[in-house]
Amino acid sequence: MPELPEVHTTVSGLQKTLPGLRIIDVWTDLANGNHTSPHLKTSHKDKNFFALFKKHVVGAKVISVTRRAKNILIHIETASTKTGAKNYLKNQKTILIHMKMTGHMMVGKYVLDTKKKEWTPSPTEKNNALRDPYNRFLHVVFTLSNGKHVVLSDVRKFAKMTLVDTADLATSIHLKHLGPEPLDKSFTEKIFVERLMEKPRGKIKIVLLDQTVIAGIGNIYSDEMLFLAGIHPFSIVEKIPKKLMPILYKGMITVLKKGIDFGGDSTSDYRDITGNRVKFQSAHNVYRRAGKPCPKRGCKGTIEKLPFGGRSAHFCPVHQKLYS
Repeated sequence: MPELPEVHTTVSGLQKTLPGLRIIDVWTDLANGNHTSPHLKTSHKDKNFFALFKKHVVGAKVISVTRRAKNILIHIETASTKTGAKNYLKNQKTILIHMKMTGHMMVGKYVLDTKKKEWTPSPTEKNNALRDPYNRFLHVVFTLSNGKHVVLSDVRKFAKMTLVDTADLATSIHLKHLGPEPLDKSFTEKIFVERLMEKPRGKIKIVLLDQTVIAGIGNIYSDEMLFLAGIHPFSIVEKIPKKLMPILYKGMITVLKKGIDFGGDSTSDYRDITGNRVKFQSAHNVYRRAGKPCPKRGCKGTIEKLPFGGRSAHFCPVHQKLYS
């Protein structure tokens, strides 16, 4: 699943590309599902959601693109003949996208095969990266006023896309439960420890993955930060020595910033908005390195992988101590 660095990379790319452009059209093949919340895979209670989504989005101008946790937020000003401050606020909408397990956003020129109902890169598209096999699963396509398209590629079709009044965004069901952003300057070591201690009996890896505790951390980066701190992922939060908390806090910041510097991780199928692989996978210490020697200087351990909370944990059993 794309985590904070991958979503940051996508948002940074879209922010450089989209503001000032208008959305001319939107297409999807996701509006036939049976999901329980109103998004493009519409619920049985709201078969017309995509029609409403399209009504608001087509003709809208992109104002900015931001991130909250693992969510991409495309802020738009919808078309309206009404004027006045109140109406202006009503016209501010946000397209909220969560890429889930296998989704990623790209920008390029595409054409639709109306018989197959499939989009492929235009013959005039010079960026061959968009033809990467991982980039062919297009399920949402926005046509832009500059002749290009913004697309969502998603192998497993788990990604969520919906529309929210911008004024209500923070209190919406999509964001209101989220914990603080780990890279915000206001997120101090003291607050970090306080957040972890909200789940004192929890296993540290599961607590780090809990988006209500801290937003944006996922499987890859939790493994890497626990490696740097020398903490076993099965350790109980309240049993971890207090002296290790500053190390874990620093490790979190180091790993997330390094992930951003590398553009994110393409171990699986994540790609940036140009369709290219990114490079954090070349910097892994433990993630998907089971059976290989521990890279910590002086450590003679071998990286292990164990199933953990529906995912997996990668760690060194020698220098990463278990506190239970």
